[in-house]
Amino acid sequence: MLDYDFMRTAFLAALLVALVCGPVGWFLVLRGQTFASHALSHVGFAGATGALMLGLSPLTGLAGGALAAGILMGLAGDRVAGRDVMIGLVLSVAMGVGALFLHLLTRSASAATALLFGDILGISPGMLGWLVLLSAGCLLGLGIMARPLLFATLQPEMAEAKGVPLQLLDVLFLALVAIATAECAQITGVLLVFTLMVAPAATVLRLGLSPLAGLGAAAGLALAEAWGGLILSWYTDCPTSFWIALLGGAGFLLVGLAQRLRAR
Repeated sequence: MLDYDFMRTAFLAALLVALVCGPVGWFLVLRGQTFASHALSHVGFAGATGALMLGLSPLTGLAGGALAAGILMGLAGDRVAGRDVMIGLVLSVAMGVGALFLHLLTRSASAATALLFGDILGISPGMLGWLVLLSAGCLLGLGIMARPLLFATLQPEMAEAKGVPLQLLDVLFLALVAIATAECAQITGVLLVFTLMVAPAATVLRLGLSPLAGLGAAAGLALAEAWGGLILSWYTDCPTSFWIALLGGAGFLLVGLAQRLRAR
């Protein structure tokens, strides 16, 4: 399968996305903000379809919409916490706007449809270049803020007393989540972002590893699931996103089962 250019591009894209989604998802699950990635993907879908209407790349609209929503969520802070009805309405409106834009499109409708469930085999070399830049920027930003972010996550009161800017960290982190979500949507689609962003991180956190080991393990597991999904898709002709979702859920359940057996 590696004799084909599109398969080599798909494997490279999966590598770039997994290296970002694993560590970012680890912090996302640890901070209890897993719903954020789902929310940002829905808002990003409206941005992607809007970008297509303007003749722009869907990745540009997806990243821009998700980034704007992430910054606003970070600035709102606790004011939106627990308001499930309001968040649900915003997500519904965002998906409705995206559906309207998709309906009005007279061309490139297939590209917008692929955003819902992903199209890793359709990633072009040009998009691969953008993924390189986005991944490098995300990893650099996460590396800079990792220590204060971990401190603020585990002991927010003490971190605030020590002068750590909690709201600024929240805004910057959600901006990184938005970019990672835009990347992940190229692989799994906006409806299955949880599969690569949350499942590997949640599985690794069950193991109780140290932060550095946990970040590395989350990236490795995300990569294994992404590449495993590609390989299984090649041999079974089933969608890659299906296999990634199945592998993510199976890994989480197997770790939980192993922990129960060990406890007994």
